[in-house]
Amino acid sequence: MSHYTTFLQLHQQAEPFLLGNAWNVSSAQALEKAGYKAIGTSSAAIAHSLGYQDGEQMPFSELVFMVSRIVQSVRLPVSVDIETGYAETAEEIAENIAQLHQLGVVGINLEDSTVAGDRTLQSAESFAQKLKQVKQLLIEKQLQMFLNIRTDAFLLGLDDALPETIYRIGLYQAAGADGIFVPGVVQARDIAQITAFTSLPVNVMSLPGLASFEELQKADVKRISMGNFGHQAVYRHLENQMQAIETTKSFSSLY
Repeated sequence: MSHYTTFLQLHQQAEPFLLGNAWNVSSAQALEKAGYKAIGTSSAAIAHSLGYQDGEQMPFSELVFMVSRIVQSVRLPVSVDIETGYAETAEEIAENIAQLHQLGVVGINLEDSTVAGDRTLQSAESFAQKLKQVKQLLIEKQLQMFLNIRTDAFLLGLDDALPETIYRIGLYQAAGADGIFVPGVVQARDIAQITAFTSLPVNVMSLPGLASFEELQKADVKRISMGNFGHQAVYRHLENQMQAIETTKSFSSLY
């Protein structure tokens, strides 16, 4: 069975699958050792690990290098967060996706907000049109790639986040999305309305106050990811360890 087929099947289970978010080879291998079934990169975590801010400040070539090392170092399906595609046009986005496909990547996240100072939503209609063009180009190239489309009304805290999200999901599903990612939504009642609206698998992300895994399963969520929070926790622990060494003048805290 191919990694792509395995990845598709993970989105079709009764129980949501937990996607481990990695930022380098060591973190990806730790997730594999822990029993995760698939890995997704975190754009923020990779950027920060290389000294960049999130929001496509990192050159795409550096993302490709990091992804290539991750794919070569684990035996799991790998999906990549490409933010808004590291490009302006559908043709350029499709070409970037083709580069990742050549590495063995089976899925991507593509988001409908942009970071130019403050994060703002793109026009739903223009984003859907671009997505439709990207999907058609991938079909023409005969590339199998799971398009997990992220919509950010909840992440941005909009007052009308739920109806705006549902409106956008309808457009994106019609344009060829394979999955829907709604970061920022945490309440089970909102999540249930989203999953009831679409036949696509819905992905939610770790945040304080997120409904329990049991509640997410009842709400028909298919994928749960952790975003940058694993990366942040690891480096908080590292900072605490380094501070303990400096304070105690001893390496005992490492052992």
